[in-house]
Amino acid sequence: MGTRHASADDLASVGFSVLRCALATNILWIGALKFKQYEVENDEPLVTSSPLFSRLREKLGAQKLNRLIGVTEITVGSLIAAKPLAPRASAIGSFGAVGMFLTTLSFLATTPEARQEGQGMLSLSQLGQFLLKDAVLLGAALLTAVESLRTARPADRPRTL
Repeated sequence: MGTRHASADDLASVGFSVLRCALATNILWIGALKFKQYEVENDEPLVTSSPLFSRLREKLGAQKLNRLIGVTEITVGSLIAAKPLAPRASAIGSFGAVGMFLTTLSFLATTPEARQEGQGMLSLSQLGQFLLKDAVLLGAALLTAVESLRTARPADRPRTL
């Protein structure tokens, strides 16, 4: 029975490592793409429909806004990847990703292009389907945050309030 428990723990450890690596890689890669002109154009319907981002776009312009988002994503991805060296910083990065994915999911409500025209709220367009995957990434960010916090606070150390 002990072997099964150890195997499950080993598998969970590998799973968390893969999840963290994939999450950090996705965020870093997408952040780097924010410096490409085609990505500025792809993000235009999202930022112009968003109450928050439309104001930022007016102040910064489309290209600077995308660069700001890119720098933020690169920072968040780097923090998530830093878990072996800095688990608390990694937890902060994971919580930053949670905020990022909640923001991206809000585009489902604010972007008319996220839905199939004339088909109702639940009929997602390609853009809407693309945005919906962030629900899974949100779950991944929450799991990596918890794992980082557990590493930062070993079980044998007393909790302080």
